[in-house]
Amino acid sequence: MARSSDADLKPPLSHSGLKCDDLRKNGCHKRKEKNGGPQTGGGPRQRSHDTFEQPPMYVAVMTYLGYGIVTLFGYFRDFFRAVGLEKCHVAQEREEQKDFTPLYQDFENFYTRNLYMRVRDNWNRPICSLPGPVFDLMERVSDDYNWTFRFTGRTIHNVINMGSYNYLGFAENNVDFLKTVADKLQQYGAGVCSTRQEMGNLKIHEELEELVADFLGVESSMIFGMGFATNSMNIPALVGKGCLIVSDELNHTSLILGARLSGATIRVFKHNNMHSLEKVLREAVCSGQPRTHRPWKKILIMVEGIYSMEGSVVRLPEIIALKKKYKAYLYLDEAHSIGAVGPSGKGVTELFNVNAADVDVMMGTFTKSFGGAGGYIAGRKELVDYLRSHSHSAVYASAMSPAITEQVTRAMKCIMGKDGSTEGIRRIRQLAENTRYFRAKLKDMGFIIYGDDDSPVVPVLLYMPGKVVAFAREMLARKIGVVVVGFPATPITEARARFCLSASHTREMLDQVLHHMNEVGDLLCLKFSRRKRSPGPDPCKGTDSEVHS
Repeated sequence: MARSSDADLKPPLSHSGLKCDDLRKNGCHKRKEKNGGPQTGGGPRQRSHDTFEQPPMYVAVMTYLGYGIVTLFGYFRDFFRAVGLEKCHVAQEREEQKDFTPLYQDFENFYTRNLYMRVRDNWNRPICSLPGPVFDLMERVSDDYNWTFRFTGRTIHNVINMGSYNYLGFAENNVDFLKTVADKLQQYGAGVCSTRQEMGNLKIHEELEELVADFLGVESSMIFGMGFATNSMNIPALVGKGCLIVSDELNHTSLILGARLSGATIRVFKHNNMHSLEKVLREAVCSGQPRTHRPWKKILIMVEGIYSMEGSVVRLPEIIALKKKYKAYLYLDEAHSIGAVGPSGKGVTELFNVNAADVDVMMGTFTKSFGGAGGYIAGRKELVDYLRSHSHSAVYASAMSPAITEQVTRAMKCIMGKDGSTEGIRRIRQLAENTRYFRAKLKDMGFIIYGDDDSPVVPVLLYMPGKVVAFAREMLARKIGVVVVGFPATPITEARARFCLSASHTREMLDQVLHHMNEVGDLLCLKFSRRKRSPGPDPCKGTDSEVHS
């Protein structure tokens, strides 16, 4: 039998229609299963699993047809450009370099040239205010079908922000809340201009690491200046050649990049599917490495707490049971779940009431719930000490900015109640209330949405490429800022709008968004759900006393 050995592990892991008075741009508002798998014991909380409703068959057919038509017209336009009937705006090889190896691959640029450019106005919109619950946009127009933009000089004010990861509303500019951040900025400056192993290790960095470990209930932690690099640069330090990474098929790009850079063998299991995961683990343990059939040096399961495109929550108790059964290790990315779920914001370990010590590597970021930047790795002291000297992100990257360090510290103390207030818990509860309210209303309207009821990431399925574009433009015309996502970031038949709820959203804001969602959903025929809707009044006219489960 080929098993991952504890002794082999490197390091030793244990594993808008709103009135201006209703809008505040500086912070929160105060107001009065797919498939089954192994089950855990009575300790961890048992939950119903999120499901992914399938649309009617005609929706998939029309989606493929839409992409086919757009692709066909793309080839027509390329022909017109080739014969000089249409101006070519894309980068091309210089005439004197025509015999060189091509720098620009024509076919690879086809999608960008003929599909993305036609809808580019829906992304990269310039914001000119704090990205809080509402923000201001600089108006821009294009005279050449989105190849270039020009600013009109006008500003679109009070756009409701439904796209930022500002889960607890700590992306704020309240002077009273940010006083300590300003003090640290004055004391230390904006940056340290050095790695922590040289001249960049500040006292406040060590204090934040102790605070993170205390918050998560683990032995030790280490902070990094960039969330993406926390995954991509630390995974190669944990596994290498002769190791096996078992990765969820919907893991974030940072996890995928880190896995590829490590040189380890990668095998993928179906999203949140415990039968698929166990099948991969069983085969790995029984067969060992390819050709030699030697035991794997390590087997590392990589999952996310909340999946940022699906809104689904990891089935943590069952994965922990499988990890123990097959002597594997668990890497948990809580970028979107830390601070956002759990009674006190401690993430999915608290949500499922599992022991944090059962997760060998706990990773999270400060860019979402904490309103800062960077990330952390937490776990056993041996793990963290090893990473301090072996992680590329620790050895070569500049240390976290002192002002960002203080921002994360003050947000975490607020969540933990160490600032002497109950503001942190209030925000956590408000986020949970907003999340369940918004999800329930969208379901009642007839939209197909993905994810768990506790997830503040709410994907609304739009499917057809033309409707994705029309939806974003219609919502912006109603002063609602949304994020739309399509192929290749999602499967070709699952384009969507991704809403992110925040504790700083008021009930009036959410009702305003729901009202316009209802109108746009009818206008563009986006209500594809075939599930029976709950009886009741207009979904947009809820009351503050409603509780949705």
